[in-house]
Amino acid sequence: MHLSRRTLLAATTTAAAGISAPPPALAARPEPRTGFEQLAAGGYRTLAGQKVGVVTNPTGVTRDARHIVDVMHADDRVDLRAVFGPEHGFRGTAQAGGSEGRYDDPATGLPVHDTYLKSGRPLADVFTASGVDTVVFDIQDVGARFYTYVWTLYDCMEAAQLAGKSFVVLDRPNPVTGRSAQGPVLHKEFATFVGRQPISQAHGMTVAELARLFNGEFLTTPVPLETVLMSGWKRSRFYDDAGLPWVPPSPNMPTPDTALVYSGTCLFEGTNLSEGRGTARPFELLGAEGVDRRWAAAANGLGLPGAHFREAYFAPTFSKFQGKTVGGVQIHVHDRAAYDPVRTGIGLLVTAKRVWSGFAWRADNWIDKLTGSARVRTMIDAGADTDEVVAGWQDELAGFRRVREEYLLYR
Repeated sequence: MHLSRRTLLAATTTAAAGISAPPPALAARPEPRTGFEQLAAGGYRTLAGQKVGVVTNPTGVTRDARHIVDVMHADDRVDLRAVFGPEHGFRGTAQAGGSEGRYDDPATGLPVHDTYLKSGRPLADVFTASGVDTVVFDIQDVGARFYTYVWTLYDCMEAAQLAGKSFVVLDRPNPVTGRSAQGPVLHKEFATFVGRQPISQAHGMTVAELARLFNGEFLTTPVPLETVLMSGWKRSRFYDDAGLPWVPPSPNMPTPDTALVYSGTCLFEGTNLSEGRGTARPFELLGAEGVDRRWAAAANGLGLPGAHFREAYFAPTFSKFQGKTVGGVQIHVHDRAAYDPVRTGIGLLVTAKRVWSGFAWRADNWIDKLTGSARVRTMIDAGADTDEVVAGWQDELAGFRRVREEYLLYR
């Protein structure tokens, strides 16, 4: 296993015991096993003798669709004392920017504590009050810097250290592969909950790899960290190779196809165009009143790899343009191995501004928080084309890729 260059990092562990060899027909391509499956197969030895709390949401499931909280609660080998819910909540009932608050889970009777928008000492106090010794993290990420669960991970690691707790990360696949990091790197002066630290827009890492990176690069004092790795996962594999059920990590992430485009088209949250919220295809449908077929034609004219753009009309049921018919595009990814979501998102911004006179950035310049600096916005406003905008972040991206390489755990 590759070791961190920081001596203060706790040793990363795997709990692979008890997994039998696959049948000969599958030996060349074993079915991936999640960190939780590895933990359970090892008899939960990593958690032995500890009072445990779990940071999770509806995505924390086994391949037969049981929630890990329900499984552990029913197992005498685990002393499960609390659950910690992120944005959207433990059971996932809240929309973007919301949570479920503090309550007792009806299924298990466990206390559920709200972590959303808590960090530092206030979050450490939640961990202390819960009475747990160890905080376990198991949430499905989607591979984008501005997806808030990776910063829930960061905040919980920092708070666990402040509270004197140990921290365990149960790994899951990056659904859009871990082949490469793409996009601009966050500038620290633009840090928010959609980007706490300087990682790239599409990070190409698993949550266990991110946890190691956070511990080694960003936390002032590392937390005692263990990571329970997957078996059988390769960096080139998409989510549908994992044999796992897809549970929407948030209400507007309904399918793995959504995750595939999200790290690029979420940038439209920073504009006055709809990013497709309130439709059956959020982040794949984009549009606004007054947009017509010229946008799809312009986007197709860029020759962006792996995707075609269809002229589309839709009426969102909530969010921007609720109840109104708008025009725009639908992204159709025909070669996901060649598809570059961040370049595609930039190309769509550039062409939207050129073909629609009503184009505007959100008044609070939210686009700067999403991209990590003012550069993308100012370059597009100055008339830069897609290649010029993408070229603007290559040096910082190369630097992040070098750092990232030290923390990768899979080939």
